[in-house]
Amino acid sequence: MRHDFTKRKRVILGTLIVLVVADVALAAYSVHLSAAPQGPQFPALERQLKLLQAEIAREQKIRDDMPDTQQDCERFEGSLMPASNGYSSVSAELGGIAKKSGVQAPDLSFKPTAIPERGLTEVAVDASIQGDYKSVVLFLNGLQRSANNYEVESLTLGTDKQVQGPANMIRVTLHLKTFFRTGA
Repeated sequence: MRHDFTKRKRVILGTLIVLVVADVALAAYSVHLSAAPQGPQFPALERQLKLLQAEIAREQKIRDDMPDTQQDCERFEGSLMPASNGYSSVSAELGGIAKKSGVQAPDLSFKPTAIPERGLTEVAVDASIQGDYKSVVLFLNGLQRSANNYEVESLTLGTDKQVQGPANMIRVTLHLKTFFRTGA
């Protein structure tokens, strides 16, 4: 029995020594890791963090610029023609641009769409003009330089066979958009 106890004592002592050596080795490894310079351990997460920080900075800039943007919008809306005389103003202006550019006076049709929450009316204008190429280009330049705001949505080259006139005459149908102020 004594022999069995000595053997058991040696096994316990050996196991204890192995555990102490492993503990010392892990402590040395831990000290080594804490002394080593810390680099980015998760480059994908670091990259994602930088992207999120950049997005937050952009959103903050938008928030900071919001008062200036609001003033620009109010200035733009204030520059729009009032609806009370907008249609006649558009007709007169497009007729003047047509006369100045050398195209025949445009045939106009209007289709209003109210935007009550903004106090505006969106007006789709269909205009049909006829002239030589240079005159049509001058008409479009006149629209672009106008003090009023016109958005040219589409241009369609007409193929009207009944057009009487010189061979170099072309017919162009324009789809424009403009806005009128309806609120105070």
